[in-house]
Amino acid sequence: MAQVEREAMEYDVVIVGAGPAGLSAAIRLKQLDPNREVVVLEKGSEVGAHILSGAVLDPCGLDALIPDWKEKGAPLNTPVKDDNFFMLGEAGQLRIPNFPMPPLMNNHGNYIVSMGNVCRWMAEQAEAMGIEIFPGMACSEIVYGENGEVKGVVAGEFGKNADGTPGPSYEPGMELHGKYVFLSEGVRGSLSKEVIAKYDLSQGKEPQKFGLGMKEIWEVDPEKHREGSVTHTMGWPLGKNAGGGSFIYHLENNQVYVGFVVHLNYKNPHLFPYMEFQRFKHHPMVADLLKGGKRVAYGARAISEGGYQSMPKMVAPGVALLGCSVGMVNVPRIKGNHNAMLSGKAAAEAAHAALEAGRASDELTNYEDEVRTGAIGKDLKKVRNVKPLWSKYGLTASLALGGLDMWTNTLGFSVFGTLAHGKTDAEATEEASKHTPIEYPKPDGTFSFDRLTNVSFSMTNHEESQPAHLQLKDGSIPVDVNLPKFAGPSARYCPAGVYEFVEKDGKPEFVINFQNCVHCKTCDIKDPSQNINWTTPQGGDGPNYPNM
Repeated sequence: MAQVEREAMEYDVVIVGAGPAGLSAAIRLKQLDPNREVVVLEKGSEVGAHILSGAVLDPCGLDALIPDWKEKGAPLNTPVKDDNFFMLGEAGQLRIPNFPMPPLMNNHGNYIVSMGNVCRWMAEQAEAMGIEIFPGMACSEIVYGENGEVKGVVAGEFGKNADGTPGPSYEPGMELHGKYVFLSEGVRGSLSKEVIAKYDLSQGKEPQKFGLGMKEIWEVDPEKHREGSVTHTMGWPLGKNAGGGSFIYHLENNQVYVGFVVHLNYKNPHLFPYMEFQRFKHHPMVADLLKGGKRVAYGARAISEGGYQSMPKMVAPGVALLGCSVGMVNVPRIKGNHNAMLSGKAAAEAAHAALEAGRASDELTNYEDEVRTGAIGKDLKKVRNVKPLWSKYGLTASLALGGLDMWTNTLGFSVFGTLAHGKTDAEATEEASKHTPIEYPKPDGTFSFDRLTNVSFSMTNHEESQPAHLQLKDGSIPVDVNLPKFAGPSARYCPAGVYEFVEKDGKPEFVINFQNCVHCKTCDIKDPSQNINWTTPQGGDGPNYPNM
C-alpha cells in the first residue's frame, strides 16, 4: 500500500482519551495558561461512551483540580451513607465488621457516581475553557520524530475495507502533532502498549496484573432501594477457582450498580467469568434485591490491579502515560479514578513547566517523580502487598495478612517489604488437562442472561465492513494450540461472546465476531499464547454506555 498523505495540525499538548486522567490534564493545562493549545481525542462516539467504572469516587482528585465543583454542578449526587462487607456462601452470608479495617477502607466522604457522567461534565468544563475535544476520533498510530521521540498521533482514519485497503469512502485521517503527547487510554491501551514496548518502560518492574470487571445497571423496587448504600462481597461463587468479588451500589432514581470482578490470574481455563457473574445474582441476598426489578444496561472492562510495583516508567521522549495507562488502581479500595485525575494534573504541571522553559519532546521526569513520591504513590504504596498476598495464599489468609499489612503501612512500615507478582495473567493459565470442567446453570432470563442478550444492553455497534480490530499474530494458534491445550479459553474469558469455535467440514474453526466487542481488552491480557492484539476500530465504534 502506498504511503498515505495526511494533513498535520500542531498543538502544545495532544491528549489521547477523554477519561478522568486526560480531561484533568487538559483542564489543568488551560488553568495554568489559557493560551495553551490543547486537543483531546476520544475514540467513543461521545465523551463517556466508553467509560465504565464502579464507581465510588473519592473526590480528592476533583478537589485538587476544580475546588468549586459543587457550585459548578458536578454530578456527584449520592454521598455514601453506609459501607457493608460480606463473605458469601452458596446459601447465606457472613457480615465482616468494619472496625478491624484500616481507615483507608472507609468510604465516608465518597460518592456513588456514574463516571461516564462525571467525564461528560468535565468535558463541558474543558470546552468552556477553549479546549478542543474531538469524540469519534480513534487514534490508530503513533507518529515518531526524527530522533525516535513521540511527535504525535494519527486520528480519524475511516473507510478501510475488511482487508485493510482503502475503501470507496476512505478518509486518511490527520496527524496531530504535540510538543508533548499524553496517553490516557485506560487499561491496556493499544498506543500505550506500543510505547511501553518500544522504550522498554516495564524493565525492572513487576508484570501488570488485571481483573475483569462486569457491570449491570438495575432499576429495583423502590421499597428495596437504599440510596447511598455500598456493599462489597467476596467468596461464593468463585471459591478457590479465582480471586475477585462483587460490588452493589445504590445510586439515585431507584437504580443499583451490580458489578462483579474476576482476577485474571486464574489457573483453570474452564472458568467462565461472565457466567460466574450471572450465577452470583442468584445468591439469596442479591436475588432478593433484584426481584421485581429490571436490568437496563450492561458493560465490561479490564481493571489494572498490579499497583505500586507494576507501574512502568511513565515517560519517554515526547510522551507521558496517565491514569490507567500506568495502572493506578488501589485494589482493596477498588478505586483508581481519583489517582487518574491527580496524574492528569501532575502531567499538566510538568508539561507546563517544560514549555515555559522552552523545552519540547523530552522526558517529563518531574511528572514521574510526583506520581511516585506524591499522593498517588503514597496511596498505592500502603496497599501494594494486598494483591500478591491474595494470589499466593487465597482469600481467607490474605484478608488477615493484607489487613495487617495495610495497618502497619499506615504506621509507615511493612512486615512483608514489597512482594512480587511473579507471572503475567496469561502465564498463570494452566493446561485444561490439570483441571475439571465447570458446569454453569443456564441463564433464567430474569436474574441471569446469556452474553449476546446482555451485549445488546451495551449499545455496542461496529461498522462490519472495516478490518477486524482484533488481530491474530498467528491464525493457526487458536485451533492448533489453544483448543487442544487450554480448551479454547477465549470462548469463555471474553464477556461479550466475540470468540467461538464452530465446526466446519468436521473440523473446528475459530471465529471472531468483532462487532460484539465492548473494548474490555481481556483477550489481549488473558490469551495464554498472547496471540491476540487489540487495536482500535474506527472512531465512534464500540459500546455506547449511558451512565456507567
